[in-house]
Amino acid sequence: MFDLTLTFDNGPEPGVTPRVLDILRERGIKATFFVIGEKLVDGERRKLAARAHDEGHWIGNHTFTHSVPLGQQHDAETAEKEIGRTQAAIGDLAHTERWFRPFGGGGNLDTRLLKPSVVDYLRRNKHACVLWNAIPRDWDDPDGWVERALEQCRSQPWSLMVLHDLPTGAIDHLERFLDRASKSGARIRQDFPPDCVPIRSGEIVRPIERYVSSIEESVEP
Repeated sequence: MFDLTLTFDNGPEPGVTPRVLDILRERGIKATFFVIGEKLVDGERRKLAARAHDEGHWIGNHTFTHSVPLGQQHDAETAEKEIGRTQAAIGDLAHTERWFRPFGGGGNLDTRLLKPSVVDYLRRNKHACVLWNAIPRDWDDPDGWVERALEQCRSQPWSLMVLHDLPTGAIDHLERFLDRASKSGARIRQDFPPDCVPIRSGEIVRPIERYVSSIEESVEP
């Protein structure tokens, strides 16, 4: 048996997120949706985030543009532009823990994730930083990710899995994954493995050095 926490990144997306929500509702599963801030500017997409929230899912912050990993951005205002604007867009849909997930540039867990000024921002604004320990690359292999996901789940006692509610076709296999995970003894839960949350309520509670670049920052003219 193993524990499994589901998260969905990079939405909301009309035509995809509703299907994910339908599947989760039918099975009584609660998950977390890490949304991209600029997508919430669109009214239809924000309604999807609101539906997820109303159905008991947590809404997290996954940067505003999802363009360049924060640890590779030289702009001194990166945190406000990418995290602050997204949190404002999430508004009253936010969880009290102010969940934030950095953009890994392909799922990487390394110094591309953060930089010192971003860490300072997360601390000052009482955010929690949520990473992951299972990433089956569904965006890269939308038809073959299920086996990889199951292998990752079976290899550890508690998996925090990253999937994506994007129009790649990967969600076509979500029900099959959930069926097979259940048969393998998965206990699905909404909270996160402690090792995947190095910052909680603005406090550094796990080592973060491996996730923080030493990039020099400049104020743009």
